[in-house]
Amino acid sequence: MDFSLSAEQQAIRDAVARICARFGDDYWLKKDRDGGFPEDFHRAFAEAGWLGVCMPQEYGGAGLGVTEAALLMQAVAESGAGMSGASALHMNIFGLNPVVVFGSDEQKRRALPPLIAGKDKACFAVTEPNVGLDTLKLRTKAVRDGDRYILSGQKIWISTAQVTNKMLILARTTPLDEVSRRTEGLSLFYTDLDRRFVEVREIPKMGRSAVDSNELFIDRLPVPVADRIGDEGRGFEYILHGMNPERILIGAEGIGLGRVAIRRAAAYARDRIVFDRPIGENQAIQHPLAACWMQLEAANLMAFKAASRYDAGEPCGVEANAAKYLAGEAAFKACETALMTHGGMGYAKEFHVERYLRESLIVRIAPITPHLILSFIAEKALGLPKSY
Repeated sequence: MDFSLSAEQQAIRDAVARICARFGDDYWLKKDRDGGFPEDFHRAFAEAGWLGVCMPQEYGGAGLGVTEAALLMQAVAESGAGMSGASALHMNIFGLNPVVVFGSDEQKRRALPPLIAGKDKACFAVTEPNVGLDTLKLRTKAVRDGDRYILSGQKIWISTAQVTNKMLILARTTPLDEVSRRTEGLSLFYTDLDRRFVEVREIPKMGRSAVDSNELFIDRLPVPVADRIGDEGRGFEYILHGMNPERILIGAEGIGLGRVAIRRAAAYARDRIVFDRPIGENQAIQHPLAACWMQLEAANLMAFKAASRYDAGEPCGVEANAAKYLAGEAAFKACETALMTHGGMGYAKEFHVERYLRESLIVRIAPITPHLILSFIAEKALGLPKSY
């Protein structure tokens, strides 16, 4: 059992770090203050070919695994770009996994190359305001009308919809009361986000201003049958193939965010002199930082265990959810501890740790809350009765 990175994997981290070095603290501070999608940052990764890190080579991707994608995303967050940088790339790296796995050759030829090249941007439209995590009760409908569907409904917390031209959207094609199993009747589409039929309304929020979150109001959007991924009614089954990679990548990003926060706090503790000594000499400063370091490294082991299982084609739901939970909790604690290490200056934007703390809440909340993960682990890992 070898926990070290291969030469290729280390090269990925190094190459990503070089790109991120072009977008320093001042860049992300301005994005946090003013908002606006980091187009130049996204373009730099597209030009370097990283948006296709785990997509097939025949469509312009690198053909690598979720392990390498997780290393990439972790390096982005750890550079100081945090969740703002990671979220600008996140969907395009993992989101079209259902298309890769279940799409036809024609759909993959049409969808993947422009996404990898950065010409297309996509959002992932699943969550609805009155449904939350009970995905099987989605109300957005797609009604067949000849060679197209007419799609209407509402989605919420859809990232990057202000700047995307494509969306991967889950909609109900058979009413819930007409299916034999609750998991049936939902269909998956990868189609144009046509703003003549879709109103995109941004949600003001506490952090990650560089990457928008939105409500979508969809009114009779025409969707060609050719844009349906796989069989009608099997969409829920298909999106499950994207959920575990998403949890793994979110976990890896959270670990990177926690690491940069702890690194900044340790540097501040070495340099800050109070009572004629560096505050880092005090165990009250040292011990919380050391504990955070250990928690982040433990979460990292789980994240890459989950990634290795996914890439090996082995079941990884328990590990992926555990990694996301552990990373979310460790990242939040690390960012909180980093802010407190800075004392009053931690509250100042110029030291960046307050931004990291706000962004760390994303890792705890999305795409699934810690509470539901605990229920899932209790059921799947411990064999306890299902509680939700």
